[in-house]
Amino acid sequence: MSYDLAVWEGERPAGDKTAGELFNRLYEQYVGTSTNQPPTAVITRYVALLLERWPDLTEDEDEISPWSTGPLIGEASGPLIYFPMVWSMAATASAYAAETAASLGLVCYDPQAKRLRP
Repeated sequence: MSYDLAVWEGERPAGDKTAGELFNRLYEQYVGTSTNQPPTAVITRYVALLLERWPDLTEDEDEISPWSTGPLIGEASGPLIYFPMVWSMAATASAYAAETAASLGLVCYDPQAKRLRP
């Protein structure tokens, strides 16, 4: 079981419903297609900050990474990253991921709970 989080560039939506609608549009445009776009500079920076805290799954010799896929940057397309975390580390990793997103002015959305974070 994994926990997924979506982070994207743009203005913070007014509420959870609007965020969900925007996430669905972004997902269809950037993830739900066969055309993967290079991540934007801000999303690339975001991933780098996450990987400063925990290693990429592809480089995790000590099995301490919360990321369920690797390389983590591979989950990014354009202004969006939609990525899974292992369930056992989801609370800690998602809190850090949400705080880091906010520090960069990014939107963080929990598609399972259908709500904005933090």
